[in-house]
Amino acid sequence: MHAGTEQLDGIFQALADPTRRAILTRLGGGPTAVGELAKPFDMALPSFMKHIAALEQSGLIRTAKSGRVRTCTLEPSTFALVDGWLNAQRRIWTGRTDRLEAFVTKDSK
Repeated sequence: MHAGTEQLDGIFQALADPTRRAILTRLGGGPTAVGELAKPFDMALPSFMKHIAALEQSGLIRTAKSGRVRTCTLEPSTFALVDGWLNAQRRIWTGRTDRLEAFVTKDSK
């Protein structure tokens, strides 16, 4: 198995949930308190906290508690890991489609 594969598995599993993706989108605007993040979602706070825990376990966010307020922040290094994997996949598939195009157009010249 490739180094980082287990971490990528956890990241993509976390990203598979639309609620978690919405949370990440909101965090794109900057660090936000859990209470503020939870407002638009129609669920009890303990259920919402399971989403926060999944995002934190995957490394997509980090949380910090100050007094009674827990604030969530995006973790850029994890997004860089995903970006690196996606770029590698893009290079592989671009190379394959370039070779296919060359093969298909070779006989038509």
